[in-house]
Amino acid sequence: MENAPPIKSNNPAPTVEQINADRITQLANKYWAPHTTNTHLAFNSQVVDDIYVQEICASKFSVRRIMMLEFSQYLENFLWSNYKAENATREHTMSIVVMVNEKFRERVQVWEAFEKNPAEFAGFFQNVLEACLEESIMDFNLKEQTALIVFLNHCFNSMEVSLVREEAKRLVSLSMWISLQQGRRELEFRKYPKWRKYWKIIRKKDNLEHKEKLEWERKFLHKLMIKFMTILETIPAEGPVLPDKVRYCERFLELVIDLEALLPTRRFFNTVMDDNHLVVRCQLSNLLHRPEGSLFGQVSCRNVC
Repeated sequence: MENAPPIKSNNPAPTVEQINADRITQLANKYWAPHTTNTHLAFNSQVVDDIYVQEICASKFSVRRIMMLEFSQYLENFLWSNYKAENATREHTMSIVVMVNEKFRERVQVWEAFEKNPAEFAGFFQNVLEACLEESIMDFNLKEQTALIVFLNHCFNSMEVSLVREEAKRLVSLSMWISLQQGRRELEFRKYPKWRKYWKIIRKKDNLEHKEKLEWERKFLHKLMIKFMTILETIPAEGPVLPDKVRYCERFLELVIDLEALLPTRRFFNTVMDDNHLVVRCQLSNLLHRPEGSLFGQVSCRNVC
């Protein structure tokens, strides 16, 4: 019964019978369901990898399959409680990202599980950032990249949660101006002299042992914008275009809009965005003039511009 295929139905909400017969429920009963605690098998990372590949990726990130995982308390009882950032598989990290996004979609409590076991959150967040900047922009992993962008947006919109704020704030502080061209940075310092003073203090306090990691974090959003523009420029003026590529661009602009709208994030991010000419690149893009880009155009012109 463990390998029984998922039961298909036109009804997006599964019935009790379907839930009980589903492969996910059977795996949950063996490994993480609360009502079978006394008979759980030991944690096996291969189970996480298989679920990610067979239930999430193979279903093209089906909402119904992800709902089943959320219903079984997959994140709280199996994914996060067994997460070790140092040796976690990519599938394990992505599974957590997908489940967090689902919780936000369902508007249920998200960060409670992480706050109860916060030790691995910094390492997990770093793994997420590294996944966001993977050089590959092949079509097959755009769903993953979109999920990562959505997750980042949720984090920036959860700055009231101290656990999240401690990780996210470093990406949007004054120190991110290291990615500005030197001339532009000097121009900004002349306009706002107090920032030059703070800049010197930050640079003086930098721990030389962690300098490489600090600079990587500070340049993260700059690199992410470059990646977005690279993907955007692969969309031709005519001919077929993958819906996943369009969706990635739309979700990225939503991230930018929220960063611009939030007081804790926009002050320094706005300057870096302008230095990258992101708005101009969006206005000149082929997607803006394609039928598939109608939503992209509405978002970019009304909000970013």
